[in-house]
This record gives sequence, structure tokens and C-alpha cells, in this order.
Amino acid sequence: MLVLSWPMILTNLAQTAMTATDVMMMGWVGADTLAAGALGTNLYYVPMIFGLGLMTATSPMMARELGRNKFTVREIRRTVRQGLWLAVTISVPIWLILWNTETILIAMGQDRALAVEAGHYVRALQWAVLPFYCYIVVRSFIAALERPGWALVIALFAVAFNALANWLLIFGNLGFPKFGIVGSGIATSLSSALMFAGFIIVISLDKQFRRYRLFGRFWRADWPRYRELLRLGLPIAAILSFEVTIFNAAAFLMGLIGADSLAAHAIAIQIASIAFMVPMGFGQAATVRVGRAYGAQDHEGIKRAGWVAFTAGTGFMVVTALLMLLAPHTLISAFVDVSNPANANVISLAVTFLAFAALFQIFDGGQAVASGMLRGLHDTTIPMIYAAIAYWGIGLPLSIVLGFWFGLKGAGIWLGLLSGLAAAAILLIGRWLRRKRLGIEIIRP
Repeated sequence: MLVLSWPMILTNLAQTAMTATDVMMMGWVGADTLAAGALGTNLYYVPMIFGLGLMTATSPMMARELGRNKFTVREIRRTVRQGLWLAVTISVPIWLILWNTETILIAMGQDRALAVEAGHYVRALQWAVLPFYCYIVVRSFIAALERPGWALVIALFAVAFNALANWLLIFGNLGFPKFGIVGSGIATSLSSALMFAGFIIVISLDKQFRRYRLFGRFWRADWPRYRELLRLGLPIAAILSFEVTIFNAAAFLMGLIGADSLAAHAIAIQIASIAFMVPMGFGQAATVRVGRAYGAQDHEGIKRAGWVAFTAGTGFMVVTALLMLLAPHTLISAFVDVSNPANANVISLAVTFLAFAALFQIFDGGQAVASGMLRGLHDTTIPMIYAAIAYWGIGLPLSIVLGFWFGLKGAGIWLGLLSGLAAAAILLIGRWLRRKRLGIEIIRP
């Protein structure tokens, strides 16, 4: 599990570093540019995350096929092919939505000048969608073969390229055109294309990958497999959308309280997000290991793979929770000057939020790994319902009630988030415990 997980974890962290680079360099241009970039990025991620969920379905499908027959070639090739078809299918409506970013933001009541700049940025950024989805499909292929190291190598190279491209295209360095915020969108699109191209090169050169001939007969349809990807992927897409949008809503609610609360929330959630990459990696590995055991009808293997991933993921989050409780000022100092009296209120609020984030971490890690475990069993529909109940039926209403009706403000919003994640973790692990009785472990024809 560790051998499979650590490249996935570092790959997740590398992809997070790309986003951090974009934000940092837009901040160097100015506050308005950063604000426009934040508006554009938030809108971009809403449909993009939904499509990402659809692409994620390729991982458990390939893992199951390899569990059934570790020498299978045709089944894996067809799943990759239909995954790439699905990437094209979903990218077209997403492009149409994102092309109208300016209109959408103005309709939402955002500042017109910022909306115009955000619209220009997203029109350059939106072309990253298709190559990124194709990259996810091929990354799922090498993960199913338990060779995730190549994804890490490609992601690290893309981080360096993205930073250089941002520096050249935003500021016009070394004779390149000065595009401003649009340059950041171009850099991200080029980086996504580079990641997919990197995988094409690896697959062409590596003997183990080459024998699958992934892009052979690309035009041949396999509609039953395409429908199976949709059946499995749509609930995953909904789960990710429910989770992402509640955090977007929490940021909006913090903005209603005040700038200091929003800044403190941004610090706490960024720290939590970095730590989350570890259980997320264990969850991805659990999908592969559980999926292969599921395909092989190895019930003991299913149990062992799931619990090892869950123990590792939540165990790591216990350690980070202790760090948040024992050394909050050290963590916060990476984002603001803790010695500056002007930041005193933000720091005080961030310390409070990190205390809630400590518990939040453990439940967040638990639900991430448990979701990956169930995904390996192709169990996604009921977890989707659980996500809707936990995040939008419990978490968001409690955030509003505790934050505003009971006057707890930012602390109330974090309590609501904590409650939603706790509910999701309990529901998901409860379903895992009842998997045999529910017949989830029975292999489907």
C-alpha cells in the first residue's frame, strides 16, 4: 500500500503546487489581478470537478479487470479508449459554459471590472480541461498497473514548466509577450497538455505499457463500456461536486462576516488542504488495491487492502491534528507575519479555526479513504446520497445556523463543516462494515 500510495501522494502535492504558483504570481501583479483570478478559478473548478469525477471512474474499472485477469489487454485498452471518448464528450459543454465566464459573474453580482478580467483569464484557462482529463485517464491506467511513479515524474516536470511559463507570459520576461493574467491561463493550459504528452511518450517507450496499444483503433466505439463509465462516474462526479461546493459556500459565508474571518479561514483551509493530499493518495491507492481484489473475488484481500489504507490515512491525519493543536502559530507564520500587530485579529481567528480543523482533519481523511475503498467495489450511488445528506443536509445548514443565528460567526461555520465531514465519514465507513451483508462484495457480471 505504501509503495503504491507515496507516488500518488506526491503527485497530488505537485498538482497543488501548480495552483499555488498561479495564485502567487497573480498576487505579484496586484490585488485586483489576484481577485479576478480567484473569481475565475472558483468558477472554473465547479464544472471541471464534475468532469474529473467522471474520469475517476476509469480507475476502479481497470483495477477490477486486472483483478479478474492480470494479463488482460483488450479490456484495459477499451476502458482507456472510452474514458478518452468521455473526456471529449464532457469537455465540449464545459468549454461552452466557461466561455461565458464574464456574463455569469456579472449575473452573480460581481464587480464588472473584475468579471471582465476573469473572463479573459478563463478563456485562456479553459483549454486545460481536455488534456487534463486525458491525463487523468492515462494516469488511472498506470496506477491500475501499480506503476504510479511515472505520474510523479511528469507532475514534477509540469510544476517547473508551469512556474517558468507563468513568469514568462504574465510579466513578459526574456522577450516573451506580456499577457498579464491571461498568461497564467495560457501557462496552465500548456502545462496540462505537457502532462498528457509526457504520458504518451512514456507509454510509447515503456515495454510494459506499449503492449496495451492504448491508442489503437481509437475510433471504435464500445457503447456498453461507455455507459458503464457513466453509471459509475456520475455518482463520483456528484460526490466531488457536493464536497467542493460546500467549501465554496463556506468561503462565501466567511466573507459575509468580515475580511479578517475570510483571511483566517483561507489560511486554515489551505493548511488543511495540504494535509488532505495524503489521505487522498491513500484513497486512490485503496481504489486500485480493493478493485483488484474485487475482480479476483478475494474477499480477504478486499478487507485487508481497505483497512490498511484507512489506518494509514487516518493515522497521518491524527499526527497533523496534533501539529495544528500544538504549533498553530508556526503553521500560520507561513502565510502572514505573526509579529505584525496589524495581523493580530487574523492570527487569533486562524488559531481558533485550526483547533476545529484538527478534528475536521481526522474525519476528512476518514471519508476520503472510505470513499476510495467503496469506489474499488464499484459502490458509488449510495455514497453519493450520503454525500448529499452529509454536506448539504447537515454541514451547510449547521454552518448557517451556528454561524449567524447563534452568533458563533466563523467558529460556527467551522463547526458546521466539521459536522458534515463527520457525518460523511460515519456513513461511509458504516457502509464498508456492512458491505458483505449488503452484497457489495459480490462480483457483478
